[in-house]
Amino acid sequence: MTRFNERTLKPGGAVGAPPGTDPAPPPSARATLALTSAATAVALMTYTAPVVTLRETAAALHTPLSAQAWLLNGTPLGLAALLLVAGSLADDYGRRRVFVAGTLALGLTTALGGLTTSTWAFTLARVAQGAASAAILASSLGLLVAAFPTPRGRLHATGVWGAFVSGGIALGPLVAGAMPNWRVAYAVLGAAALLVAALSVRSPAESRSPRGGRPDIAGALAFGLALVSLVAALTLGRDGWLRPEVGLLLAATVVLLALFTVIERRFAPTPMIDLALFRTPRFLSSSLAGLVTGLTVIGLFSFLPALLQQTLGMSAMDTAWLFLLWSGLSFAVALQAKRLAGRVAPRRQLAAGFLLHAGGALAMLGALDAGSWPRLLPGLVLGGAGSGLLNAALPLLAVESVPAARAAMGSGAQQTFRYIGSCAGVALTIAIATSTGGGLAHGADVAMVVSAGVAALGAAGVIALRERAR
Repeated sequence: MTRFNERTLKPGGAVGAPPGTDPAPPPSARATLALTSAATAVALMTYTAPVVTLRETAAALHTPLSAQAWLLNGTPLGLAALLLVAGSLADDYGRRRVFVAGTLALGLTTALGGLTTSTWAFTLARVAQGAASAAILASSLGLLVAAFPTPRGRLHATGVWGAFVSGGIALGPLVAGAMPNWRVAYAVLGAAALLVAALSVRSPAESRSPRGGRPDIAGALAFGLALVSLVAALTLGRDGWLRPEVGLLLAATVVLLALFTVIERRFAPTPMIDLALFRTPRFLSSSLAGLVTGLTVIGLFSFLPALLQQTLGMSAMDTAWLFLLWSGLSFAVALQAKRLAGRVAPRRQLAAGFLLHAGGALAMLGALDAGSWPRLLPGLVLGGAGSGLLNAALPLLAVESVPAARAAMGSGAQQTFRYIGSCAGVALTIAIATSTGGGLAHGADVAMVVSAGVAALGAAGVIALRERAR
């Protein structure tokens, strides 16, 4: 075995670097990490802003209860539909170019969202915000992989980036709740995104995949329409799952996904995603974990603040402060979880995160029915710790599950599944909570049990895939 002293130059290291360490990243890499983390935080703040203002927004837009899922699902729908496309475009045409365009578009669409006066206009603005956020999230990890080429540097960068995902989730409700009304919150968030866009014009170094190619427009249309059909079916299903229109939408989803598969396999010269990756356990783990995170964590905690306001009479700001316990702990755990990566595999972190979320959901049972917000605290602590582990492990597994040249595609693929799960999770949570006999508090308990059960299955799934990978 080769031995190195303090003056040895190692691959990925530097003269004077102690064995087993990497040198400090250059200023350009640190700037890339700062800008991508800031843009990601703003994107997640925009995503979570309506969580605590849903009642106020619905009242201002005259949105009936049956359509409120669209107010929350607009952004995840745009994310899910465009993440794969954005990842492929970033790899092929320049990650900085896509990142700056996405950040600029997020600023404009967020500001415009605050000016809307109808449910459909607000939903379209939210879908556009999701599309812009897709460009940011998919290109960010591609930029970080190029800026931090060593394993240790990549571990640090993805850990910080994952923590800012949690940070954005934490700050969004606080900013929205602190503003005089929800429209002002959108103006503030739009201005923040435009500021990051202005700072990003020159700083991140451009990078791209050497493969080249044309955008897969046919695949993007088929995939996007499939997701619209799925979300529409889930949203309409709360008024009756056996209705003909629900069945037709689900059938359309299946047909469009089959068409997408055929396009990717036979006709796309540069497909959005290499379908052969689904035969690899690591990529399957990444995709499954993203899907279950959306179904359970995002699905439950996106609607729970509205449930608190309706059952316990809490204000938007009080709800935001209460949920800061969950989201703030998620940020802290995600920031520190990168220290575990050398000793704990990402799949083990994912399984632990899912089990902690399941425990947290079960710990909150009965709190709303008892009219006691303090009874939520143990569950929020457990759930926050679990969310932090998930947000730390997911980005690292996303970039490790694909070749380095397709890092943005790998990020886009995992996050596509995450926000498909989010769309389904939000719609199902609302459907369960509002359709179960016994009132909203009882419906919330049923939704929590379902969320815990799916999370436990997710933990078993990633563990089984880990065993298969051996």
